[in-house]
Amino acid sequence: MKAILALDQGTTSSRAIVFDESGAIVAVAQKEFTQVFPHPGWVEHDPDEIWATQVAVAGEAIARAGIHARDVAAIGITNQRETTIVWDRATGQPVCNAIVWQDRRTAGACDALKARGLEARVTEKTGLVLDAYFSGTKLAWILDNVPGARARAEAGKLAFGTVDAWLVWKLSGGAAHVTDASNASRTMLYNIHTGSWDEELLGMLEIPEKLLPAVRGSSEVVAETTSDILDARIPIAGIAGDQQAALFGQRCIAPGMVKNTYGTGCFMLMHTGERPVPSRNKLLTTAACRTGASSEFALEGSVFIAGAVVQWLRDGLGIIKSSAEIERLAATVADNGGVYLVPAFTGAGSPHWDPYARGAILGLTRGSTAAHIARAALESIAYQTAEVLAAMEADSGIRLAEMRVDGGAARNNMLMQFQADLLGVPVVRPRVTETTALGAAYLAGLAIGFWKDGRDLAEQWQVERQFEPRMDRGQAEGLMSGWRKAIERAKNWAET
Repeated sequence: MKAILALDQGTTSSRAIVFDESGAIVAVAQKEFTQVFPHPGWVEHDPDEIWATQVAVAGEAIARAGIHARDVAAIGITNQRETTIVWDRATGQPVCNAIVWQDRRTAGACDALKARGLEARVTEKTGLVLDAYFSGTKLAWILDNVPGARARAEAGKLAFGTVDAWLVWKLSGGAAHVTDASNASRTMLYNIHTGSWDEELLGMLEIPEKLLPAVRGSSEVVAETTSDILDARIPIAGIAGDQQAALFGQRCIAPGMVKNTYGTGCFMLMHTGERPVPSRNKLLTTAACRTGASSEFALEGSVFIAGAVVQWLRDGLGIIKSSAEIERLAATVADNGGVYLVPAFTGAGSPHWDPYARGAILGLTRGSTAAHIARAALESIAYQTAEVLAAMEADSGIRLAEMRVDGGAARNNMLMQFQADLLGVPVVRPRVTETTALGAAYLAGLAIGFWKDGRDLAEQWQVERQFEPRMDRGQAEGLMSGWRKAIERAKNWAET
């Protein structure tokens, strides 16, 4: 066996990456898929298109690596989290489109649960805030709004899963209906203290337990692919939600270590060890991974729109033709010219948790240009990250020494330097920035002995570039003050 295949199923594209024994990338294949916006604040995907693009890029990556499927030792899966899929157990057909993590249609249902005084109980058991972001209310919406879905679910004819469970089901030909703790902990149905689905939470949302997948380890063989899909029976040996996979891939495996992933959204995780740490500052307590009998936990700050704001400049405003152009355009102006862009297109995440916030551009004058808007868009990613870090330091009592970064936007040097300037700490970019896929590969490889242990992996992590803070702290605080004014004006917009 020569390689590990990581399937990285993201919010806007499906990717497959082949890694060798040194943790180096051998081949990559990627394909974007359709984003569906049926109503304002609603976001959907076609589960069959997710599957078709993912299996296509898997075959393409294997071919580009110059190997055969039989040379793949194992598959690791990492995925967009919280996105909710329900399908028929007999036919494998989805009952409706997937409801994406960004979707806000159940904000009202969450408000109703809060009015019943249930938020504290939800947070106590799950480590989450009561928000439309998570899978539970999305699943309840499907049961209540798709004709016949609830009756079929109660009869045991339907299956629910986040994207990882959907992919394992399809890859195994319907033989395995499983998820892992990192994904289960994002459903608002899973008790992070008992490590199991919670009867009280299921009752609260009227979810039949028959719908749910079995919760397995993040690093263990859970199924095999059918030979007709990739032309070989390959063990599926690693599963982790994308942000937890990145934490593992960045080798942030000791309490206090932090990584930030710049993808469609922006997600900062701090490893907290083998016990969940409750947040006092509106962060999330989440399962990091479960290996063997050991469970590990993290604090998380979730920013809903990060790299997606660049995609909006390209597809929505049309001021750039490709995402790569934004750094060059933003660099044509010395600063943001007083312009702030709040990308709350699907509400505001940590630490605000306002589902009714909406996007806004503030501070425009006659002198404002497309370059100022581009710069403000990039800076918005860093401002949101800085807010999350402040909450994380307050929760943990730890002053960060450095922040490890990954994801597509982490390759943007202007953004990374501005991030270091705002935070006042070094921002460290590793040689391999595809750490989400790498983490999934590591989990799968450890499960089947492709790598012996964590010491093997620690030697593979290497720094590509470190960005040192250069900005005066007074200037940084002035910029953050402007951001705080801007986001306050964007909050509670849809409700009014």
